[in-house]
Amino acid sequence: MKGKMRKRKNNHFYSVTEVANILGISRVAVFKQIKKGKIKAEKIGHFYAIPKTEYSLSAHNVLSEKQKNVLEAGVKKTIKDYREVLEKLGKE
Repeated sequence: MKGKMRKRKNNHFYSVTEVANILGISRVAVFKQIKKGKIKAEKIGHFYAIPKTEYSLSAHNVLSEKQKNVLEAGVKKTIKDYREVLEKLGKE
């Protein structure tokens, strides 16, 4: 397969594109978060690899306070509206 680079899948890292898709932000925004130290990444050649363990620990830093408040309000509403269903599911 001349001219084609063979991709090797690594289950321990996310690419910048994968993180951008997960967070629903642009790749540029991910690079900015990396430069600010909010997303820990390892530079490998010209690419950044985001360790899944590090990312899961620092992912909360990526959200703004407004986003955190929206998520918290959504969780509270879900618990209020669906408490009985959640309790039944928890017993299964």
